[in-house]
Amino acid sequence: MEYKQIQELIKTINKSNISELCIEEGEFKIIIKQELAAPAQYVSMPQMSMPMQQAAPQQPAAPAPQASAPAAEKPAAPAGSSNTTTIKSPMIGTFYRSPSPDKPVFVNVGDEIKAGQVLCIIEAMKLFNEIESEVNGRLVKVVADDSSPVEYDQPLFIIEPM
Repeated sequence: MEYKQIQELIKTINKSNISELCIEEGEFKIIIKQELAAPAQYVSMPQMSMPMQQAAPQQPAAPAPQASAPAAEKPAAPAGSSNTTTIKSPMIGTFYRSPSPDKPVFVNVGDEIKAGQVLCIIEAMKLFNEIESEVNGRLVKVVADDSSPVEYDQPLFIIEPM
């Protein structure tokens, strides 16, 4: 196969939805691959404020399909005791405590948290969504495991308001 033919194949693949092409002619073999997904982006979730008494009791929620924009972070709901607040996952995805494997975690148990502070990242469909605290307080417990899948409305953190 000639160089010009290979160039034309690459141009054609780039214009199409084909992710991989493999051609073999005798002893000659060429594999052309392309990444179809968009590059990872960090998105800050908007904050919503609702009175605490409107929170419903915890029930397993059926996963809701996420359309174009991810849902805003769920308002903090009371945990087992009245003096703590639970931060829940606003979407289905993979929970990460740090921005990358070689970086330190965003927050540790015992840290003082401020409203708007990034607590974690949830990756959903190759998008990295920063989850922010809605309350000022002290981090009491990290409920979700790092690099694990989380469901919509699943508890992630327990915070003691200050």
